[in-house]
Amino acid sequence: MKQVFTIGIKESVIDDLKNRLAATRWTDEIDNDKWRYGTSEKYLKELCDYWQNQFDWNTQQSYLNSFNHFKTEIDGIGVHFIHQKGKGKNPIPLLLIHGFPDSFVRFLKIIPRLTEVDENGLSFDLVIPSIPGYGFSDIPKKPGMDTKEIGNLFNKLMTEELGYRKYLVQGGDWGTSIAEKMALYHDSSLIGMHLTDVPFSHLFSTPEGEMTNAEKKYMDDGRKWQQTEGGYAMIQSTKPQALGYALNDSPAGLAGWIIQMFYSWSENGGRLENSFTKDELLTNLTIYWATQTINSAIRIYYETMKSTMNDIYNPLVKLNPFDKSGKKTQVPAAFAVFPHDLVNAPRKFAEKYFNVNQWTEMPRGGHFAAMEEPDLLVADVRKFASKLTPV
Repeated sequence: MKQVFTIGIKESVIDDLKNRLAATRWTDEIDNDKWRYGTSEKYLKELCDYWQNQFDWNTQQSYLNSFNHFKTEIDGIGVHFIHQKGKGKNPIPLLLIHGFPDSFVRFLKIIPRLTEVDENGLSFDLVIPSIPGYGFSDIPKKPGMDTKEIGNLFNKLMTEELGYRKYLVQGGDWGTSIAEKMALYHDSSLIGMHLTDVPFSHLFSTPEGEMTNAEKKYMDDGRKWQQTEGGYAMIQSTKPQALGYALNDSPAGLAGWIIQMFYSWSENGGRLENSFTKDELLTNLTIYWATQTINSAIRIYYETMKSTMNDIYNPLVKLNPFDKSGKKTQVPAAFAVFPHDLVNAPRKFAEKYFNVNQWTEMPRGGHFAAMEEPDLLVADVRKFASKLTPV
């Protein structure tokens, strides 16, 4: 049964954070214009100085607690979530799923936009969980918490814990992978799914049938991106524990690892704060730091890669009638494609795996759409929801 949850980070944790920031051992840097070697030392020092001396966690914590937080136990895992009810007569239940390296903070800007009633009478009951191993959800104590298992948990959260018979799901990054598994294994619960990217796992296997030139280019671009930008994912998919020690011990190291992705994956024109404020970046970072969940957060890469490779190469999996990996879901799907996202698939490729009912190519924005371009994302979600069969 769900219990009201209040975020309350101890002052001793924040004091220790500031002491560690003050004692940072900075490394050297050469010719790092446009962050070509990774996170800029100049900007990281500026951000860490702000984190140590000006960032007000208590103010941010009060803002976070202005939303309705809860925690419940599902299959032995404590799941934290925001449950913000929509205004109006018949709000549509909408599950919002974040990814890495963000958190439920990804969606804060769109909460007031989606809970309001629009000119068509639409509003949404929002459920925004923290993925197990992230933030205020429990850290899984056993292997195997991959996207399929997380999807099982989240479906139980929506249907058994909160009592929604049917609902809409929206996500990006890991949110898309989890949503796809939910659509495959819990299709009777979903009225639709709204995604900002095609799950990266589909890059690892060539789809059946002829591919268009655009699809071939996408596959090629995806492999090139893997070689030039995707090193973080390979480390986190193979030896996450080795990386976790360093990131859990050094706040500057944690910041250097995470904000590189915010820089590279957003449309910021070479200046990170064109897309995110320091307070936004540090609120997300402080949640990782204070909950000591960076190691468990990156472990989802290992768990999911292991299951993905098993799906692709294990012939016994392909003979299992209950396994739907690689199949096409029939749940109505909408895609909002933001131009500065990692590697954007063409519609034809998405249609191999999804029942695409709506496809929108956005004029601007990157990977963190709900933070970067909340109005564009909200308008697209509302457009899609208006076409769906009412709950």
